[in-house]
Amino acid sequence: MGIINAIDRDGSEHRLEGRERSSFMEILKRAGLSVEALCGGSCQCATCHMYVDEAWLDKLKPPTDFESATLEGEAEEILRPNSRLGCQVRWEEELDGIRITVAPEL
Repeated sequence: MGIINAIDRDGSEHRLEGRERSSFMEILKRAGLSVEALCGGSCQCATCHMYVDEAWLDKLKPPTDFESATLEGEAEEILRPNSRLGCQVRWEEELDGIRITVAPEL
């Protein structure tokens, strides 16, 4: 277990507990942050869109082509180079202390 520093849509920072093998979407929802996850984590809707602090990007596995296509198709107007879908990023011990921001609502 470790810590995820998450900034919600209101700009408030939360220290969340990262659990091995849980997706960031699950962790954010469990903490009550405003992540809809309409597709239930199947990489279809981009309602778990988050921005990863750039200092942490190289510690994540790169997005799949499917994740990138979903982001481009569903969140193009708020897409950034550090955009990721929370359902596609899993908590790992080496991510202890990571900082993410929940993307604006679509």
